[in-house]
Amino acid sequence: QVQLVESGGGLVQPGGSLRLSCATSGFTLDYYAIGWFRQAPGKEREGVSCISSSDGSTYYADSVKGRFTASRDNAKNTVYLQMNSLKPEDTAVYYCATGPTLLLDPDEYDYWGQGTQVTVSS
Repeated sequence: QVQLVESGGGLVQPGGSLRLSCATSGFTLDYYAIGWFRQAPGKEREGVSCISSSDGSTYYADSVKGRFTASRDNAKNTVYLQMNSLKPEDTAVYYCATGPTLLLDPDEYDYWGQGTQVTVSS
């Protein structure tokens, strides 16, 4: 019943921007923190950002701080990740997931989307 569906990925040039969406259903979004994670080929899954359920406060990994912005629209059951100044090293499959805390530990998150591919290349 719980479902998260990522969209908005694609191919973008270095320095470009993308906005990812995480559409949710089967639960009340405002009760959960939502994390964004990514996994590149040959690498472990990495926390990118999370946004709280209570006041919308956010946390970012150092690698994306100042470039990525998470936001949420609880009425639309949707969370967003605005990605600016993209770099080739941002290339990965990006996932959203539900969690109880403002942490970037994948083990703290219970429900996951299927992921959306982001490729940053000239």
